[in-house]
Amino acid sequence: MTRELPLRSEQPLTAHHMKVIVISDKLAKSHDLEKLLDLNFRDNDFRPSCLVLISNGRASKTLETKTAGEIPAFRLVGIVENAYRTTRILPPMPLIKIESKLNSESSFLLQNVLSVKGEVKFAGAAVIKGKTHKMTGTLNEEELEGVTWITGKGKGGVVKSFDKETGQLIVYEIESMKSNIIPRVKGDSISFDVNIESVGRLSEDWVVPGDTFKNEFLKKAEKSSEKEVKRLVGNVLEKMQHEYQVDVAGFGNRLRIEHPKVWNKVKKDWDQTFSETQVNYDVKITINDYGTSGGSKK
Repeated sequence: MTRELPLRSEQPLTAHHMKVIVISDKLAKSHDLEKLLDLNFRDNDFRPSCLVLISNGRASKTLETKTAGEIPAFRLVGIVENAYRTTRILPPMPLIKIESKLNSESSFLLQNVLSVKGEVKFAGAAVIKGKTHKMTGTLNEEELEGVTWITGKGKGGVVKSFDKETGQLIVYEIESMKSNIIPRVKGDSISFDVNIESVGRLSEDWVVPGDTFKNEFLKKAEKSSEKEVKRLVGNVLEKMQHEYQVDVAGFGNRLRIEHPKVWNKVKKDWDQTFSETQVNYDVKITINDYGTSGGSKK
């Protein structure tokens, strides 16, 4: 494992300065994360707010820079802080949250980071299985976007779809989103309803002819965007339930809160139970703004 600390020439290197821990995907797949991070959990000198990332390839590559005076760890923290701009970056995952996840044996996601020709970018997420505490696979950026819609934790970003009749591009810009995961229990049967809502603006459309001021066109744009979000959600549910058999979107937590007795019966093998559970989902998008330059097209 590589634990690179941000270097400051004018100060000695200490755990207090640690901003980011980067673990390679190879190591995360072969070793228990609880053991890898045990020192960080136990030592009070390490900040509980220190972020943990998984690298695609060598961890050290993500903490290299060609820019004089740049602190690589701060660069990574800066990318995390811009998560509100996109649905393709996870909310920050600090040490204190990871310790809680590991202790409860809950499956979860860690942000993937990679370095290409000296440029660092976030690309999808590592899937950490609750039972083993090891990385079992990855979600790509589009699949991570689907998880964000299920959890309702996105604060920005866009949805690109295509008009059914013309095939032209429609871009919906998210202003807000929320999701309500509702567990349904009937006897021994468990299912979930996911109600997703979003309000935003029509950021771009190439549909000609079309009139962005007409309700009919806005409804078409809403339906087109809803269809795309449903596709994203359906794809990632398929991967979560049938390929990896993990719950990394908080379904179990909602069951725990609303049906604690049922949760106590199934929590031991929850990932397996979840993989066989019916999940229904509905998406409602409302366009309440079409920018300052919207108008008729002829």
